Amino acid sequence: MSDGTALVERIAERRAGQGDPLDMIGELRRAVVLVPVDSGGLWTAALGGVRWICAFTGEASLARFARARARVPGASGDDAARSWQYAAVRGARLLDEVVPALGVPAGVAVDIADPEGSMFFPPVHGIVPDAVAVDVDAEGHARTEGGGV
Repeated sequence: MSDGTALVERIAERRAGQGDPLDMIGELRRAVVLVPVDSGGLWTAALGGVRWICAFTGEASLARFARARARVPGASGDDAARSWQYAAVRGARLLDEVVPALGVPAGVAVDIADPEGSMFFPPVHGIVPDAVAVDVDAEGHARTEGGGV
């Protein structure tokens, strides 16, 4: 089992234009990430026609998100004092089980409030199961233009 440290390192490599994207995906699959939960289940956000599962590499990155969330216009005073519940989930489970269960195009967004920026793992071939990848045709063939790994 891997904590999020190695995943943070692989993400930093990719941001610097180094490393192998497959290594980063593999590290997400091995890592245990923290996903906030609320009464509706795992915390997700919609952006660009995709439902993103918001995952964090550790409590510090989750705390940055919670602080940023409390500053969102329209947030109630309760948001600042809110205690965030979370589930520790292996990345492979998010990609292989949770994403398909959502029933809509879905991916994983890691550390969305970090100053270095987040990393998105979109619903494409090589990241999520082909059955739910948006770049796989009806015959199960990956389309290579503009996406995939």
